[in-house]
Amino acid sequence: MKNVLIVSYSQSGQLADIVVALARPLETEEIRIHHEVLRPEPAFPFPWPFFAFLDAFPESVRLDPRPNGPLAIPDDAEFDLVILAWTVWYLSPSQPMTAFLQSTEASRLLAGKPVISLVACRNMWFSAFDTLKKLVAEAGGRLVDHVALTDESPSLLTFITTPRWMLTGRRDRFLGMPPAGINARQTAEVARFGMALTEALARDEERNGQPMLKGLRAVKVTPHLAMSERTARRAFQVWSGFVRLFGRAGQRRRIPALILFCIYLITIILTIVPLHLVLQRLIAPLFARRTAAIIHHFEQPSGADGTRMTP
Repeated sequence: MKNVLIVSYSQSGQLADIVVALARPLETEEIRIHHEVLRPEPAFPFPWPFFAFLDAFPESVRLDPRPNGPLAIPDDAEFDLVILAWTVWYLSPSQPMTAFLQSTEASRLLAGKPVISLVACRNMWFSAFDTLKKLVAEAGGRLVDHVALTDESPSLLTFITTPRWMLTGRRDRFLGMPPAGINARQTAEVARFGMALTEALARDEERNGQPMLKGLRAVKVTPHLAMSERTARRAFQVWSGFVRLFGRAGQRRRIPALILFCIYLITIILTIVPLHLVLQRLIAPLFARRTAAIIHHFEQPSGADGTRMTP
């Protein structure tokens, strides 16, 4: 009998559906699954009220999260594999996942264990994944696989559809734009990872420290987004520090600083981001080596090839 721990936090419900699709093939007589859903205290709302959405920014970037409630995992529980299902908040792991990875419980549960990362987000997961890898390592875990699911809509359109979904709860078609988020086909196809893990666990492959999901098109790296993230990440560090000068999370005196940050963010999205994307495409041939290095870095450990997938 193999014991698998899935730790997740799904605010909108999208990631919860993805976890179900992943876990269904694992539900066999030889595998026991414990699914731990993180419960921040107090809970984050969904849909987000506008200022609550902005107020989550500084602490998300600074890795200073709201605490979670107690886990429902016995103190003597041992797991053969840990799967972390998470989302991205402001180019960082969501606060509930950050809080878990910084906890003593994570150090106990992850120490020496193989860990799989499963992220579902708009499209920019690169900086957050580097942060997650660091947190997993600090907790003593060994990250052996990474799966990234992203919105397939054009990047500029998701700047409209995703905030609309987060602030209103509506993800349907809007002004001719496609629905927000991970579509039903992508969600169903996550089953291939569950099937591969079922086979790998039967062969004890989780013990050798090697990826179990290679050849299943686990990630797709968009290098110009990864490079844009680095610039945005530096700006977020400055802005998060500025907002925190005005008080703690939830304090009304932070509102003027949050409004300034929102104006900055909208201005950048409407002006600098489109120009930056166009410029990067134009000069891409001049930075082929750098681009290749970025792709290689973020394709690890599971890879972007689909050699194991059925034609």
